[in-house]
Amino acid sequence: VQYACCFGVEITMNNAAALYFREAFGLSTESAAAVASIFGWMNLFARGTGGFISDKANARRGMNGRLWWQTICLLLEGFLVIVFAYCSSLGGAIAVLVFFSIFVQAAEGSSYGIVPYINPPYTGSIAGIIGAGGNTGSFAFSFCFRQMDSKTAPV
Repeated sequence: VQYACCFGVEITMNNAAALYFREAFGLSTESAAAVASIFGWMNLFARGTGGFISDKANARRGMNGRLWWQTICLLLEGFLVIVFAYCSSLGGAIAVLVFFSIFVQAAEGSSYGIVPYINPPYTGSIAGIIGAGGNTGSFAFSFCFRQMDSKTAPV
């Protein structure tokens, strides 16, 4: 469920962000896509950073440290997507998008910091199941919003 709530959100945002920026802020399709791509660019460092911080939290507090870090990432991700939905200026929306994406990616990295502890002899299988959970989350989030016209969707 945790990975569905981070990777699923990432895939949904990758699919919907350009349309959102085009419609909400009147950008051209090219400009909206360029702004939306910022979400994906955070992957260059944020996912690895999330795993690194998970390792540091594990060194200080064991598995509880890893779980607390992932909880913090998921809570901030949820909070920031709500803030993002209420941004009325393009600059504010971009700034919030950056931080929202950082915590989405960090939550993904922290998820894989937990995987080896679930059932050590089956780490590869568990990683595959976790990855499938992310794809399931993407399907679930996309399914929830597919019937909504972006102009009438509640914010």
